[in-house]
Amino acid sequence: MAQSNDLNLELELLEGELQEENAPDPLDLIDAEGPDQGISEAQLVEALENLRGDYDQTMQGLKLFCEHRDARCHPLLVPLLQSSCPILRMSAVYALGRNPYSAALPLLQQQFQLDSNSFVRKALAWTLGNYADADVTGDLLQALRFDNAAVRLWSAGSLVDAALAHPDQLDVVTTELLLTLQVDREAAVRSNCAWGLGRLHPQLSAEQQLSLEEGLLQALLHDCDTGVRQDARSALEQLDDGEVLGRLQTLVDEGLIG
Repeated sequence: MAQSNDLNLELELLEGELQEENAPDPLDLIDAEGPDQGISEAQLVEALENLRGDYDQTMQGLKLFCEHRDARCHPLLVPLLQSSCPILRMSAVYALGRNPYSAALPLLQQQFQLDSNSFVRKALAWTLGNYADADVTGDLLQALRFDNAAVRLWSAGSLVDAALAHPDQLDVVTTELLLTLQVDREAAVRSNCAWGLGRLHPQLSAEQQLSLEEGLLQALLHDCDTGVRQDARSALEQLDDGEVLGRLQTLVDEGLIG
């Protein structure tokens, strides 16, 4: 799943997010996997004070803690989850993903089930992936099955993180991602499932690996979207399995794939 290296979370973009369904999402504009950049103590203290301020000050503080980690922000972020403003809720959720806080997890899980704003739920789908050591699989499976496309997409990625942290959940997550790869109506969600399945492959039993490989091969051959077919092929190639690579070469030789 592609993510930009741009770490600037613009307030104007956040506001546009909630006004325009097709606007870019701030989670797509932030490299959530990127390293934390150096920041001075004075800047951190100012940001902590901003979290206690008015709306504009709070947003400035949230912007910083969406990009930087400091445990002192935890007790100031949690109350913002109950804000009537979806922009504040979404930003607080993302900041708690960047700054995981175990005491906030029950609130985040509850909000994932109940928040009416899809952009907040999308942020929650990403954030729960940063709590993968906890039991978040059930919440994410529910979202993958029933929520909108943006939430399903991020839920798929977070499910992989959860399954890697909990080997006993590998079977159910792999099965669900294979099913979603077949039936989800959104190509981006199917592509993310292909990418996630590639990550899970090394942790699976030989039997599970065969089922996964077959699912990816079927997507490569039959998915109606070119991007999904390419992502399925990339996932198969990255397995670095001689037998799988041989099957791909056979498909090339027979003219079934380019």
